[in-house]
Amino acid sequence: MNAYDWLQNLPFADPEAACKVVEVSFNNGSRKDFFRNNTLTVFEKGEQVTVEGVSGVDVGEINLHGEIVRIQMKKRGANEFDPEMKKVLRRANERDLELLKVNKAREAEALIRARAIARQLKLEMKVSEVEIQADGRKATFFYIADDRVDFRELIKIYAGEFKVKVEMRQIGARQEAAKVGGIGSCGRELCCSTWLTDFKSVNTTAARYQNLSINQTKLSGQCGRLKCCLNYELDTYLDALQGFPDRADTIRVARGTATLIKKDIFKNLMWYVLPDSNKQYPLTIERVRKIMSQNAQGIVPDELEAVDVTSTKPKEVEPEFVDVVGQISLRSLEKNDRRRKQQQQQQKQKGGGQPPRGPQQGQQGQGQQGQNRPAQPQPQQRQQGPRPPRPQGDRPPRPQGDRPQGDRPQGDRPSRPQRPQGGGPRNQGGGNTGGNNPKGPKPGPTPGEA
Repeated sequence: MNAYDWLQNLPFADPEAACKVVEVSFNNGSRKDFFRNNTLTVFEKGEQVTVEGVSGVDVGEINLHGEIVRIQMKKRGANEFDPEMKKVLRRANERDLELLKVNKAREAEALIRARAIARQLKLEMKVSEVEIQADGRKATFFYIADDRVDFRELIKIYAGEFKVKVEMRQIGARQEAAKVGGIGSCGRELCCSTWLTDFKSVNTTAARYQNLSINQTKLSGQCGRLKCCLNYELDTYLDALQGFPDRADTIRVARGTATLIKKDIFKNLMWYVLPDSNKQYPLTIERVRKIMSQNAQGIVPDELEAVDVTSTKPKEVEPEFVDVVGQISLRSLEKNDRRRKQQQQQQKQKGGGQPPRGPQQGQQGQGQQGQNRPAQPQPQQRQQGPRPPRPQGDRPPRPQGDRPQGDRPQGDRPSRPQRPQGGGPRNQGGGNTGGNNPKGPKPGPTPGEA
């Protein structure tokens, strides 16, 4: 716990009457104790000091010093002039800190072994923490148990196993949560781990006074018990409830007997329900007292006269639904789509690197690359019969310019028949052959004619 000394900068008339006791914390603040400082050294907060321990020495950290310690001792009921109070020996040196580090490293392994031994003895207890003294001569075992546990045999086994003086200390579930630590549902560190030192009993009556729903999951803390913060505002609620009338659980009206369901101390309202409906009626304290006095005289009023409860929170205005069907024209989208398709078609013709190849150019490229290109599998539907020779007449050359896009049909384009990879009308050599070249050799026979 990081305590704040709000008295450190206040001047005192008699320096000799200053408090000679300091508060020292051990094991990261999980345990604190008071020690008398008889040395001439003035210790500051956060310093490591060596103090008297059980049959040895221990190392702790200065948590508080000065006049604030007297307030803490008065709160805990400790006597400043107790002769049995242990003393501060010196400021911790390197040897003390090295010994503390070695013994603290043994605590995790000792905790696992201690739990295993307790389970073997079939003891109904849970060892939650093991704290070994800085010099390694004593070990304190903190455990939780619902009933009384006979651990006389357990102490003998612990002493022989760990070779230390054993001290067993029973703690509750709240103290275990304080040692473990954590973050509460409020988003802050647990109160029991920071500043709360005494744990008062908490029952469900505190939740009923504050009009809280009795939900065990929401009302319980990490220790499994009811949250300590249920007691923080309980006194305020009890003071406010004194202004409400007593014995006002039921009142009679013409429609029936109204039953009290809750009290609102912030608005000074009492909420009732009638037997014939589930509607809640808020009544002022004065109206409830008036109805109670009339019932005592044998008069039954006609109505409850509930008040109108208006919320001060501004009401959020929901946006209205707007129907935009038919207001958006799709012609512009269709025009953009048509323009984009035309641009893609033009890029296909120009971006290929060459204009569409004719038969002469295709045969020339076939002669250069036909030897290196692997043969493709033949389709299954190809006819195996003889193929008629291709006509050798001249064919006008294909125009190289861009064709108008409007003349192209928009329907499905027929697939181009695959060219044969074996023998055919094209010569696999490197010469220029083709139907458009009158000087070239005639195409060879098809595979069916051979």
